[in-house]
Amino acid sequence: MNIFKTFTLKWWQTGIFKLGMLTLGIAIGTHWHALFGGCLVVLTIAAAVSLGYISYLWWNQ
Repeated sequence: MNIFKTFTLKWWQTGIFKLGMLTLGIAIGTHWHALFGGCLVVLTIAAAVSLGYISYLWWNQ
């Protein structure tokens, strides 16, 4: 099984995926707020850097 295979989604399938990831993030954030509360700055920086990098790659393709 190759988990890194290439595939294409339609725009509405991507929207469903993003909605699922958003709701999962909210659920994890509300459930584990005490665990991750002390690392909020580090997590925010990691998210900004990784999403910025992916956005840069996407913009230049």
